[in-house]
Amino acid sequence: MTDLWSVDDALNRILQEVAPLPAERVALPDSLNRVLAEDIRAEVNLPPFANSSMDGYAVRAADVTGASRDHPVSLKASMDIPAGAAPERLLCQGEAARIMTGAPLPPGADTVVPVEQTDGRWTPGGHETLPSTVQIYRSAQPGENVRQIGEDIRAGHVVLAAGTLLRAQEIGVLASLGYMYVPVIRQPRVAILSTGDELVDLDQPQPPGKIRDSNGYTLAALVQTYHGFPIRLPIARDNLEDVRRRFHEALEQHPDLILSSAGVSVGAFDVVRAVLDELGKIEFWRINLRPGKPLAYGSIQGVPFFGLPGNPVSAMVTFDIFVRPVLCRMGSRAEHTPTIDVITGEDIRSDGRRSYLRVKLTPHENGQLIAHLTGTQSSGVLTSMVQADGLLIVPEGLTHVPAGSPLPVRLLRYINQ
Repeated sequence: MTDLWSVDDALNRILQEVAPLPAERVALPDSLNRVLAEDIRAEVNLPPFANSSMDGYAVRAADVTGASRDHPVSLKASMDIPAGAAPERLLCQGEAARIMTGAPLPPGADTVVPVEQTDGRWTPGGHETLPSTVQIYRSAQPGENVRQIGEDIRAGHVVLAAGTLLRAQEIGVLASLGYMYVPVIRQPRVAILSTGDELVDLDQPQPPGKIRDSNGYTLAALVQTYHGFPIRLPIARDNLEDVRRRFHEALEQHPDLILSSAGVSVGAFDVVRAVLDELGKIEFWRINLRPGKPLAYGSIQGVPFFGLPGNPVSAMVTFDIFVRPVLCRMGSRAEHTPTIDVITGEDIRSDGRRSYLRVKLTPHENGQLIAHLTGTQSSGVLTSMVQADGLLIVPEGLTHVPAGSPLPVRLLRYINQ
């Protein structure tokens, strides 16, 4: 094994060990943006009955053959069918039924003439008395303005396949079919642990020499962004007893994944390694990557584990490259990394590692996007991730990229070109 792992080899190795999570049943309103775990086969037709697609008169098409404004056909108005009501009887020859949008077509009728093509006068919300006759001003073909049984969904057909992401429209279909509960892939439960004597939480005073724990909140937000359920744990101090206790607390949460930040480099106070060796099977890798070279990966009592760098930008970048694909695979989601080609707007120096540099993107007059560095690329400057539209990818082996060079950018937000 070489001294440094390539990004691609490390990711492939990790994904070989990750499997999708099992299914669970959730209430339909809670299923938005979840992944369907089973095929949904319709047990009923939609619509379940032939119904009118507009306000008008249900008639027999044969009865209005040749009808026009100059030569209207007069039919007996025999029924009034509002939406939600059922027809009381068969529509006979020479009859018409006043019908509202969505109301069932009476037996015997095969078409609907819009009210505008009759002498009917309906007012919005009105309750006009049904006239004794109605004048029809146009002919019609069988099936006009009628939603037929099963026009949308046929009973017995697979309507939604396993693996479908449930959006508003899929939820509407499930509601139409009467599903109160839906089988979906379980969301990954992710325990998140920050380590370090220098850290204080938001509800604690900040004495000299201490910094706020931003990584715990950043990683929790990223887990939520990629459809996991984050579980933040108290900060672990730099001693064996406290780190050991926090990892046991993490395991008590029955997580599907454990994330820690800091404590996996070669610092004098890093004790995470010692505890991980006690509790699990961990590999400590040095990745050919900037920022974020140190990375720990393995399992703790069978639970997959990532030890991310402590610098906030490094933690975010390594999460995006390594953890996000794992969450997607656990949740049976397609892992799509939005990447676009750009032109560098300035000379760029690199150290030969694959570099992910924070850049702002601006359109050129020819339509090409130009990438400019956000400024310092220090992995401690978290605001650079706020400013950045994406991460410019400088391939391995390149130490100098002249201005005007084409390179890919891994997008951090939507760019309107």
